[in-house]
Amino acid sequence: MTEADAVATVHLRRVEDRDLELFFDHQKDPQAVEMAAFPARDRERFFAHWAKVRADSTNVVRTIVADGHVAGNIGSWQDAGQQLLGYWIGREWWGRGVATRALALLIDELSVRPLYAHVVAHNVGSIRVLQKCGFEHDRVTEAKAAAPDGVEELVFVLEG
Repeated sequence: MTEADAVATVHLRRVEDRDLELFFDHQKDPQAVEMAAFPARDRERFFAHWAKVRADSTNVVRTIVADGHVAGNIGSWQDAGQQLLGYWIGREWWGRGVATRALALLIDELSVRPLYAHVVAHNVGSIRVLQKCGFEHDRVTEAKAAAPDGVEELVFVLEG
């Protein structure tokens, strides 16, 4: 087994100021941007976004730590009557179980249900993470939330 094949030890902690620079680098990775179909923010907009997210006490945002290193971020927030969640993992951690373990930990932390996740149809890795954590494809909500930008987006829900 190579180091890349090893499953990482993962835990979540509160986001610290020092994490943001690495989050910024993660979100501007061209391969990750293509996979998520979410455009990278410039530095000013990125840090303004995170200031707003962290200032809202209703948001739950965590740093994902894998094998002692910051591997990404995960969070949950209210939007249009739904409790949404999302995550962004640094590419160097893809395929090592980090997103699945981080999502399982966040689900355990959150008491609100249902939880919703929106994912682009071509992001099979993220779809698999959601399915491993018990999320099911929600075609009803998906039909109501058709993306205006033409990107095919799927909606997954965790009821229980």
